[in-house]
Amino acid sequence: MSALSADEVYALAPYAKTLGVVFDEIAATGVRATLAHDLSLSTVGGGLHGGALMGLADVCAAVCAALNGPAGAGPATVESTTHFLRPARTDVVATARPLRVGRNTVVEVDIHGTGGELCARVTQVVTAVRMQVPDEPSPAVPADAGP
Repeated sequence: MSALSADEVYALAPYAKTLGVVFDEIAATGVRATLAHDLSLSTVGGGLHGGALMGLADVCAAVCAALNGPAGAGPATVESTTHFLRPARTDVVATARPLRVGRNTVVEVDIHGTGGELCARVTQVVTAVRMQVPDEPSPAVPADAGP
């Protein structure tokens, strides 16, 4: 993939928009995005929930990997390790950068609070998969269809 706009990312991965990810920079050398602190995304103590931080990191890593991957391929996360270092009680900024580029791309994502404090560090392995966009939605599987 050569370049992506925020709107193209939202179209390919609607979860990013649902979560509230706002892209500040989208480039093969790095992706930077902001997630506003919102009580609906918080947990005990008022910090952003770890799942919200991991979702932000996953979106940024996937975009970074896609921009470094082969043409016609899309990203699929196959491994993710998150180190939570302190509660994120403010808006956060995620910065993703590729550490190794190839069929399996390794991306590191640092998530900082607005005061510059490192809240989490995420390392992801993202593989390139052939992208297929269905012409029509898949029919629903009847509830009694069984496994």
